[in-house]
Amino acid sequence: MQEEKPRLSRLTAMVMLFQTKRIITAAELAEKFQVSKRTVYRDVKALEDAGVPIYTEEGKGYSLVEGYTIPPVMFSEQQANALILAEQLVLKNKDASFVKDYSEAIDKIKSILRYAEKDKANLLANRTQFNEILSQERNSNNLSDLQYALTNYRLVRIAYTNKEEEVSNRLIEPFALISAENWYLIAWCRLREDFRFFRLDRIQQMEILSEPFSPHKLTLQEYFDQYQKG
Repeated sequence: MQEEKPRLSRLTAMVMLFQTKRIITAAELAEKFQVSKRTVYRDVKALEDAGVPIYTEEGKGYSLVEGYTIPPVMFSEQQANALILAEQLVLKNKDASFVKDYSEAIDKIKSILRYAEKDKANLLANRTQFNEILSQERNSNNLSDLQYALTNYRLVRIAYTNKEEEVSNRLIEPFALISAENWYLIAWCRLREDFRFFRLDRIQQMEILSEPFSPHKLTLQEYFDQYQKG
């Protein structure tokens, strides 16, 4: 999906970035978030209006007023260890976008751990390894965008190759995501006028449309009860 990163998540990421660097320029922010400098200026103004104490150093860039931090989320050592273990499991996942997003989230979590827990978490990460993680095949890159489409009820246009290697263009309404040996999307297919399974690694092209669809009024369990009999 080639659309701008949602603004709220970008603003949050900007504040975290301000906390990791003493000073950062508008050009660096524009490059980091793939937006224009004008958008950066608007974002900085929005953060200032929200009470984030950003200091502008003429000719240098932006910095946070010294001592300002986002209140940290506190994890116990056991909770931090559970997250590290989960990271190793995620690294076995076949979808590249999911691995990337989770890894970035874990990095953010590690950044707010207390020093003692941070050292232990890094030690555990270095000493925990599942077989063949580093060479794990990634055969899709659509999961994160489909999660967005599913939760925001956005229509998706795909070019899909079936097991007979026939390509068809579909307009679909994402309903659920299921992980088995591969990732599968359950979606209402407007071409077939019924629910269909789509294997993510067979999606050749994908576009998330601005047009919304009406949520389907059944749970995942109700779907299985109704559509998977026999």
